[in-house]
Amino acid sequence: MCTSLTTCEWKKVFYEKMEVAKPADSWELIIDPKLKPNELAPGWKQYLEQHASGRFHCSWCWHTWQSAHVVILFHMHLDRAQRLGSVRMRVFKQLCYECGTAHLDESSMLEENIESLVDNLITSLREQCYEEDGGQYRIHVASRPDGGQHRSEFCEACQEGIVHWKPSEKLLEEEATTYTFSEASNSRTQAGLGYNFFSLRWCLLWASLCLLIVYLQFSFRSSAFL
Repeated sequence: MCTSLTTCEWKKVFYEKMEVAKPADSWELIIDPKLKPNELAPGWKQYLEQHASGRFHCSWCWHTWQSAHVVILFHMHLDRAQRLGSVRMRVFKQLCYECGTAHLDESSMLEENIESLVDNLITSLREQCYEEDGGQYRIHVASRPDGGQHRSEFCEACQEGIVHWKPSEKLLEEEATTYTFSEASNSRTQAGLGYNFFSLRWCLLWASLCLLIVYLQFSFRSSAFL
């Protein structure tokens, strides 16, 4: 039985999409709030969604807030002989910073976000459990952090040691550095091509002049002997 509306939606979308993706196998989705990153039993694989969008609700002061830094951890296992698969899932919570309560609340997500996140999960599952080309990830769901400040001291994922957020200024700085380096490399490449072409053209010209001079000297000497 589902413990929340969001959990029911996750399972509904997952089972529907897996029925299409792998109809011959039976898969289950289990919510596991104690799941730990990189602590895998033999044969299990991991997929980490680092920038999902969700909304949190504090049950103590009724404060709600939107976050583009929701972290979701998946552990996956496929028993090929039994054709049985299992996915354990943990949505990392965030602490309410309005009332300072130690209670960490669940995140709720829009249905279209859940569908895209399940698509990402199935892409990773096909790559790691079936050794197939999983296709494209739905990167628009987890494209980049928003401009708001992420308060890592209130984030369960950050407390678990998952580094998943960078300030927007740092992100823009890295993008600008990458762009500048790329542009500089292209400019150097184009300049190099231009220089090579220019040098080759002048080399051919000088070679032609040298051959002409040699030819004229040979012709002059031949006529002098005549």
